[in-house]
Amino acid sequence: MLTPSRRNRLFDPSALYKPGHPGFAASKYPENRPSQTPSAEQTLESRPRMGPVSAEIEIDVPRERAFEVLGDLALRPSFTDHFLDDFHLTRIESRGIGAGARFRVAQPLRSVWMDTAIDQLEEPHKIVERGRGGRGNRIPTTTVWELLERSGLLTTVRVSHWTEPSNPVDKAVEVMSGASFWQQRGWREAVRRLRDELEGAETAAAPVALAGGNPHATGIP
Repeated sequence: MLTPSRRNRLFDPSALYKPGHPGFAASKYPENRPSQTPSAEQTLESRPRMGPVSAEIEIDVPRERAFEVLGDLALRPSFTDHFLDDFHLTRIESRGIGAGARFRVAQPLRSVWMDTAIDQLEEPHKIVERGRGGRGNRIPTTTVWELLERSGLLTTVRVSHWTEPSNPVDKAVEVMSGASFWQQRGWREAVRRLRDELEGAETAAAPVALAGGNPHATGIP
C-alpha cells in the first residue's frame, strides 16, 4: 500500500516538467498559473459580431429580373416592411452606386435606426451594401446579396447581413436584445416574400419615395 507521502509525490504536478520547461513554474507554484475564468471584459471582447445572419431561397425567375428588383432600393419595402419600418430613400435616384435608404429595424426589445447604401454592383450576380446604425450611427453594417443561376429559369438568392460594433456597450446590447435571432427571422421572411412577389403570388407595393420633412427624424441632412 502506498503511504500518503508516496501517493502525493506520484501526483505532484511539478513532476510532469523539468526545470526550465515553460510549465514548470506554473505547475509547481499555483499562483503562477493563468486564470481559468476569463474576466467580464475578456468575455465581452471575445463575443462575435452580430451575424453574419443569412437566408436563401430558390426563385423561378431569370437572374437578371431578380437583380433588377434587388438593385432598386425604392422596391425594398415591398418585401421587408415586416421588420424594417419607416423606410425612406436618402436620394432621388434609387438605383446604382450611392443609392441609399434609412429605416428602423423593429425588434421586440429594441428598435434601431440604420441606413444602407449600395457600395458595389456586379451585375447580375452580386450587390454589396454598406451602412451604419445604432446610437450615434456608430455601428458599421454590411448587407450582401448573391444571385446564383440554376437550371432552367431558377435563381438562388442569398442575403447575408452583419454588424461590426467596436464599442463594448453596443456589443452587449446586441447580445442581450437577441439581435441575431430577430434579424435572421426577418431576412428569412423577406426572401420568402421576394419569391412570392417575383413569381406573381404577391402584389408588389408601390415604390417608396424620397423622404422629406424633419431631417432629424429621417436622418437626411
